[in-house]
Amino acid sequence: MTRIVFMGTPEFAVPILQALVENYNVVAVYTRIDKPSGRGKQVVVSPVKHFALQNNLPLEQPRSLRNTAEQHRLREYNPDLIVVAAYGLILPQAILDIPPRGCINTHASLLPRWRGASPITYAILVGDHETGVTLMKMDAGLDTGDILTARAIPIAPDDTTGSLTEKLAALGAELLLEMIPRYLAGNVTPTPQDNALATMTSLVAKEDGQIHWDKSATYIERMVRAYQPWPTAHTNYRGEQFKILRASVLEHNAPEIPGTVLQIGKDIGVATGKGILLLRDVQLAGKRAMSAAEFARGQREFVGSHLA
Repeated sequence: MTRIVFMGTPEFAVPILQALVENYNVVAVYTRIDKPSGRGKQVVVSPVKHFALQNNLPLEQPRSLRNTAEQHRLREYNPDLIVVAAYGLILPQAILDIPPRGCINTHASLLPRWRGASPITYAILVGDHETGVTLMKMDAGLDTGDILTARAIPIAPDDTTGSLTEKLAALGAELLLEMIPRYLAGNVTPTPQDNALATMTSLVAKEDGQIHWDKSATYIERMVRAYQPWPTAHTNYRGEQFKILRASVLEHNAPEIPGTVLQIGKDIGVATGKGILLLRDVQLAGKRAMSAAEFARGQREFVGSHLA
């Protein structure tokens, strides 16, 4: 049976690993090292590590794949194929050369659009109507390898990065199981990417979620979905971080300055550079999430205040 080494880290990678475990001989799982997270800086294991431990899979967590010792260790697993899904480490050419059938990356976009670390977030943020999964024969570049196959799905108006990640993970698993037998049989023709059409993403940072109210309501609503579940779109209310968890757009320009909280019938809105952002679910720092209407009832001075 084909010997596969899998490399992945976040939740997106877990359904893909599970599909491989159920259908192939996964001889090792590689994931990023454990890192401290949250206010308490407690060490948290990756979702892929959690799955590997639950299923008694050989687990490796190298800090880098560039040193010869780690390359030798990987070579000892004697993989026929390496499958990657949001691993988070660059694979140098020495690693790419180890498996005779090469390395396949499961990338959550329709390459060459949205290469890099945050393709799902960027697709929502800019208002793309569709995205998908691309299976790519890896080379030494960043998501620049030849395309083996790809499949598109629509982005729903209420999709968040969280919900779209789940959809694309399931699609990636399905696509791999369809493609690998044909690939191993030599029945897949790689197609070079058109680099002229490439767009890039970068790692999302916590400060990216800060709302600037002079932007349009349409853009801010996309921020709310793109940065859900992390880092969440946020602003400041009375010196406290104020998260906006769900919102919608009213195509109506308010005379108030951007950031002013408004009563719109039964709804709570915020004036923006263009249009009004209707708040649906919100959360003040240290408090539970609640509807904007409930929050406003408990904070009588909220309507008329200014968010910054």
